[in-house]
Amino acid sequence: MRSPYALPITIVVAGLLIAGAVFLVGTSRTPGTTGTDGTIKAQAYDPSRDHILGNPNAPVKVIEYADLECPYCKTFHTTMHQVMDYYGEGGQVAWVYRAFPLTSIHSKAPKEAEASECAAAQGGDAAFFAYLDKIYEITPSENNLDLAELPLVAGQLGLNVDAFNKCLNDGTYSAKVTASYNEAIIAGGQGTPYVLIMANDALVPGGNLSGSQPYDSMRAIIDAVLQGIPSN
Repeated sequence: MRSPYALPITIVVAGLLIAGAVFLVGTSRTPGTTGTDGTIKAQAYDPSRDHILGNPNAPVKVIEYADLECPYCKTFHTTMHQVMDYYGEGGQVAWVYRAFPLTSIHSKAPKEAEASECAAAQGGDAAFFAYLDKIYEITPSENNLDLAELPLVAGQLGLNVDAFNKCLNDGTYSAKVTASYNEAIIAGGQGTPYVLIMANDALVPGGNLSGSQPYDSMRAIIDAVLQGIPSN
């Protein structure tokens, strides 16, 4: 059942995000040090380490910290594809995905996150997101995916399975996944998915969202931020 307070809350949040986006215009910010409450330190999109779907120069970026065994992340993954279907072609919004494996409840999630990085090592961002799509499609969630499926998915995507297995078995991206987890904690994440809304690579005040946001809420929030950024 849908809460009768969902829409009013979304409107309030959207209003705050408009104000935040307006405030950020013309303000010099250093990527990686943006903070709204003294504790959130959100890293802006970094092409040297991030994976992005959409225009890298999009004025609005949705940064998602997620766990591949989280059922709510699985739902939000579908929502974000809907968001990108709507905004992506116009280059207004881009989606940055970062690993936030909750090892205490999902012991398989770190290795799955590493697997997605191994896919990206061969096929870039396209392979990365295709790999995520397939894992979310086949996992029952809640730590129930058979890790033997990881190289099978790589093969289905046309990747070199031997190279993929070596990457995975060597733990090539273990440190990167751990660093992403630690970054999410520093940025205020306490559960998954954890989402940050950035305007011109700076975190919008009030733009840190916890939980699987519904599509209409994401639309309202993104529209509010876009309205607050004057066109050149």
